[in-house]
Amino acid sequence: MALKAMAHPLRWKILCSLGDRELSVGEIVERTGTSQSNISQHLEQLRNKNIVLARKEANRIYYRIRNHQLLELIGIMREVLCPANLDDRYPR
Repeated sequence: MALKAMAHPLRWKILCSLGDRELSVGEIVERTGTSQSNISQHLEQLRNKNIVLARKEANRIYYRIRNHQLLELIGIMREVLCPANLDDRYPR
C-alpha cells in the first residue's frame, strides 16, 4: 500500500525533495512549486501510510522520511525516477 501512495507524481516529487533531510512545509512548497494546501494534503496521505514523520516546532511542521529502510528504497528509486533538475537545484 505504501508503494501505491508513493506512486502519485506530486507525492513522489515531495519524497525526492525530502531525500535524507528534514524540510518544513514551506521548504517543500518552494522546492515543488505547488500550493501549500495541496502539499499539506499529500503530506497527510504520506503520513497516514507511515511513509513520513512530522515534527512540530513553534509554528512550523517539519517532515522527514520515516525510517532507514524506506530511505534506502526511495534512494534507489530516486536515482531512476527523480528529475535531474530537482537534484541540481537542491544538492544533498
